[in-house]
Amino acid sequence: MKYDDIKQFAELMREMGLTSLSYRNGDESVKLTRREESPRYLPPSTVISPQADKQSDEPESGDAFSVKSPMVGVFYVAPGEGEKPYVALGDKVGVGDVLCVIEAMKIMNEITAEREGIITEICAENKQVVEFGQTLFRISAPEARRE
Repeated sequence: MKYDDIKQFAELMREMGLTSLSYRNGDESVKLTRREESPRYLPPSTVISPQADKQSDEPESGDAFSVKSPMVGVFYVAPGEGEKPYVALGDKVGVGDVLCVIEAMKIMNEITAEREGIITEICAENKQVVEFGQTLFRISAPEARRE
């Protein structure tokens, strides 16, 4: 394997916020790992914190919060083509409920709710490429919605 190939893998790891990468092509293989002093990315199974990204479009309030993308990837609203979306506007969600999936490097990463609330806005389109820190959902606290 050439030095430039390894350098490209390392750059890909940095861009995607990965801490390890394994690649095999025939007899050639490489495994890269690194430690991050201040992680830019949350592991896919981690609940997303609205404080994960400081570049907020709107200020957070006590009764509402945003769910941001922990990685670059393709946003999916449902587990498969033609299947029911994980959530819709007005749905009540609980801690740990799956909100969407982001596909990154052919791995499907479930994005879950950190707190309970009601979906007030879905900020990304199905199959849209999303960036690290991009707002995916806005959720209001359940007490905030009174009818």
